[in-house]
Amino acid sequence: MQSPTEERCVINTINVFIADDSPIVRARLVTILGELGGINIVGQAATALEAIRGTQELRPDVAILDLHMPGGSGLHVLQEVKQSQAAPVVVIVTNYPYPAYRERCLEAGADFFFDKSTEFDRIVDVLEGLQRGAASGPAPQPSQHV
Repeated sequence: MQSPTEERCVINTINVFIADDSPIVRARLVTILGELGGINIVGQAATALEAIRGTQELRPDVAILDLHMPGGSGLHVLQEVKQSQAAPVVVIVTNYPYPAYRERCLEAGADFFFDKSTEFDRIVDVLEGLQRGAASGPAPQPSQHV
C-alpha cells in the first residue's frame, strides 16, 4: 500500500493534441513535451478543421490551440471542443495576446492563454501541474492564464 506522499508523486499519462499552423511550433512543442515523460502526443493539426476533427476523434486530455489557423481560428476550435461532455483542458497560444482575445477565449471556456513570444514555456508548467493533479487551484492570473 502506498503512503499519501507516494500517491501524490504518481505521474499520470496525459494525452495531448497540438494544433498550430506552424510546423516549427508543433515540432518545438513535441520536443519540449517529450522531455517531460508521461506525455503522449496523440495528434497534430495545421488547420482549424483538422483540429476540430482530431480533438473529436482522439479525445485528448489537453488541447493546445493556436489562436490563428488556416480555415478558422483557435477560438472557433475552442468553442467546438468545449461542447463535448469530456472536453479537454484547452491551452490557447498566440502571437496576438491582446486583452480582447484573452477575454473572448475566457468566455468561450479556455483554461489557459499564453503569449508564444514570452510565455511559451508555461505550457510545461500547466502539464506538470495536471500530472500532479493541481489543475484545480486558485483562479488563474491574467498574465499567466485566462
